[in-house]
Amino acid sequence: MKSDVITIDNQSHGFDEALEQTKKSADFRGISHPQAVQLQLMTEEMLSMVRSITGNLQASFWAESEGQCFSLNLTTKTVLDKEKRALLISASTTRKNAAATSFLGKLRDAFEEAMTAEADHDYYELPTDVQADIAGRVIQAPEWEWDGYERSVLFQLADNVKIGIRGSTVSMTVIKDFAR
Repeated sequence: MKSDVITIDNQSHGFDEALEQTKKSADFRGISHPQAVQLQLMTEEMLSMVRSITGNLQASFWAESEGQCFSLNLTTKTVLDKEKRALLISASTTRKNAAATSFLGKLRDAFEEAMTAEADHDYYELPTDVQADIAGRVIQAPEWEWDGYERSVLFQLADNVKIGIRGSTVSMTVIKDFAR
């Protein structure tokens, strides 16, 4: 069974609908309430992780199920730099790009990775008197920096997390088999 495809953006439009489609899929397959809550948590963390890493989110989400095996799917188009690309791929179970499976896919992935821009970081040399003023104080990390919380939750709950990057399209699939 495949659920409706939900459009999600970074203003949180579609988040509630995505959770509702996940709940409907769980109800349709008759899994227990704790399992359904676990599936919804995986959906929340999946959506949050992609939004945290990519920053800009215009994505499609849907759930698929067969028996008690669920597949949560998300695709989005985004501009990635080397840092964001590495963060996304590190969130997969295999730590590999799932879109690069064949020889040509691996070749394309190598070219795309080589052509990806370096992350923009502004480095400023602070005057000595300013450095003395801020010594010993905690400097906050930039807002875009990702702490990896969502990835750790997904690794604990999901059986498999696949990240596929081809060009500007990122696809993420979270798989959980409750029959195991």
